[in-house]
Amino acid sequence: MAEWHALREELVARVRTRGISEAVTDALRAVPRHVFLPELPAENVYQDDPIVTKRDADGLPISSSSQPAIMALMLDQLGVEPGHRVLEIGAGTGYNAALLAHLAGPRGRVVSVDIDPDLVGRAREHVAAAGHPEVTVVCGDGAEGFPAGAPYDRIIATVGVWDLAPAWLEQLGPGGRLVAPLDLRGVQRSVAMERVGGHWASRSVLPCGFMRMRGPFAGPEVTLVLDRDSDLTISLPEASEVGDLLAVLGGPAVEMSTEISVSRAQLLDGLSLWLAVHEPRSCTMSEAQPGWLASPPLDPTGFRMAVGMVERDSLCLLEPAPDGTLIARGHGPGRMRLASEMVGHVQAWDMADRPMTAGLRIAAHLGAAPGDGLLIRKRHTTLALSWEDV
Repeated sequence: MAEWHALREELVARVRTRGISEAVTDALRAVPRHVFLPELPAENVYQDDPIVTKRDADGLPISSSSQPAIMALMLDQLGVEPGHRVLEIGAGTGYNAALLAHLAGPRGRVVSVDIDPDLVGRAREHVAAAGHPEVTVVCGDGAEGFPAGAPYDRIIATVGVWDLAPAWLEQLGPGGRLVAPLDLRGVQRSVAMERVGGHWASRSVLPCGFMRMRGPFAGPEVTLVLDRDSDLTISLPEASEVGDLLAVLGGPAVEMSTEISVSRAQLLDGLSLWLAVHEPRSCTMSEAQPGWLASPPLDPTGFRMAVGMVERDSLCLLEPAPDGTLIARGHGPGRMRLASEMVGHVQAWDMADRPMTAGLRIAAHLGAAPGDGLLIRKRHTTLALSWEDV
């Protein structure tokens, strides 16, 4: 394990290119990630990749050590200062809690809550081995927070959340800040929020992707495994009736050009978000091994992802053509209609000056929200979305 020092420095150098602060850079240098993933070789641990640490009975990932770059960006969103009291929702391996403890310093306090007893036990072992007695790992429903340690200066969720839990807002002290991977009709964005008058307003919004929260506070999102050989999955914002999509993908297809060229970032950041918040039939498909999707790989492992729309036994996916223009590829009996509607969504996004996540503003209101703009109603809050020029 002697080589981990050099590997860690290489990882830190890569993450720093994302523009992270010196404080978070120092935390990445001070907290050894391999202590929290002791069963893996150092060359795997110190890659800028998420690492799945637990799967459910169906083989779906339910816990992981998140991608270090995303962790670093969210820590900068959170803005932990020495002496802060911090609540973390989702313990994972304990690595993020240790980073939080380094940022909060010896006068600070970090409480990490997780619903999974197995994960809690391992996280406790890891933070102890890393030398962070100031971290308390608690087994419980993260939606309830941890009132015994309140009020908190900062609260961060390291799991995808469908709504903002009232307990978090109640346990956050004056001037406090909350960072959470918030669901926006099937896609996630890491949102840093603070109190403004009688509601909560975003300070910053970043693209992200986290495993969903489990337990009573889980949202209606659904992920279905369609083909185990390729790990083809479809993610839906809520349960809906879908047909035999493998048969649909293997059947006749129609292609319609949107006549619009986009970069990969524009497709996965701006356009996927636009489609999710404007189209209730939106979906995301992914596969780990080549098999069904025509989209080019997103990484050297061959992982592929496509955004689209699904309506019972019909499906339409957006795929880049060799010349960079987007193609709407329709499958199933409704393929012509869905492809035409998809072209309309892409052209509407283009006419709106191609809004991206960086320009998104979110206001969270307890109960109803004023106005009649783009609203997403949750259990406890209503999100009001708008875009500003950046």
